[in-house]
Amino acid sequence: MDTDRADDVRMRAAAWLQAHAKLRTEVTESGYEADGVPIEVQKAFQAGLYDAGLAGITWPADYGGQGLTPAEQLAFRDVARRYDMPVEIFRVGLGMVGPTILDLGTEPQKTRYLPPLVRGEEIWCQLFSEPDAGSDVAGLRSRAVTTAGGFTLNGSKIWTSAAHVADFGIALARTDPTVPKHAGITMFVVDMHAPGVTVKPLVVATGAAPFNQVFFDDVHLPADAVIGKVDEGWAAAVVMLGNERLAGASGESEVRNNPLASDALAELASGDGDPAVRRRIADLAARERAVALLGQRLREESMVGGYPVARGSLVKLARAELHMFSAEVAHDVLDTAAVGTGPGDPRSSAVAALLGALESGIAGGTNEIQRTIIGERLLGLEREPRSDKDVPFEVSVAAGNRR
Repeated sequence: MDTDRADDVRMRAAAWLQAHAKLRTEVTESGYEADGVPIEVQKAFQAGLYDAGLAGITWPADYGGQGLTPAEQLAFRDVARRYDMPVEIFRVGLGMVGPTILDLGTEPQKTRYLPPLVRGEEIWCQLFSEPDAGSDVAGLRSRAVTTAGGFTLNGSKIWTSAAHVADFGIALARTDPTVPKHAGITMFVVDMHAPGVTVKPLVVATGAAPFNQVFFDDVHLPADAVIGKVDEGWAAAVVMLGNERLAGASGESEVRNNPLASDALAELASGDGDPAVRRRIADLAARERAVALLGQRLREESMVGGYPVARGSLVKLARAELHMFSAEVAHDVLDTAAVGTGPGDPRSSAVAALLGALESGIAGGTNEIQRTIIGERLLGLEREPRSDKDVPFEVSVAAGNRR
């Protein structure tokens, strides 16, 4: 029975995580999050999950998965949410790339890329955003020109997480500029160690460099690097973005401990007798619960065969606004002395997260883009005028039209 299998996964997960992971409360107290987790530690943790039969739970066994159902996946998450899961470096690969290759990849692509990913051997990044095309992904200008044996890629990408340690990336490039911008795009697998690939770090307000700019200079892409079909990359991108939204709703995009969560802030404010601060933390806890339930609804819709892309934007927007609200509450809880704290002090993690809070309303598509999707596709509002809808991309660029 499915119930028996889910119970088995739950028991195995509880035993393995108790032996190999820290409870989230232990992480908050130790300052473990502030110090970061080395890549090799994350790889070893993911490999341990795989060896314990707790990775790729719903992926087919032929591609390194366990071949189980969403019920077993939910059973694992129910246990895992209580633990700090140091596998952030695999967030893009497991939550976005893997499901997209399962949906659109060829048999050789699934066999080559999925098992090493789920075993924690290879790291992936997403190469969508560009300096002249952020949330307007279809406005990208990177070009992939057909050459003998494949394509030659030129251009650049920006705000790419983990590019400096990635083995592979999923990139969108324009393969036909003579058609409107949503057509003539192709999705590729890019070897991040290939000649012509250059990665430069981008330092943010916290002093860290979690993002990168990536440059492609005559990078050779073999013909079998295409994901889906040539010139149909926009449809592939929609699939990948849908997987990103679903991963976010599942909590897979926030596997690390969150220093701005209500429980962490309540711990920091334990000696504060101000009832207004306590009310703000309680309000945050209520909002966290509401967003979690919204994410659960999205997961349940996907489990019965739905592909809730537009609803995924609703969850993405709700999570971004929750993150901003948690930053406001953190501002109330923290005092100026926290700025001078060092590693090991929980306030240090909270300050760093506070400085990076604006990212949530930009990364993965701005809040404004999400509101447009919600209005047009969920509420049925009149679509925003698009002057370049039927204009060849090269004509639109020549006219200086970036819409």
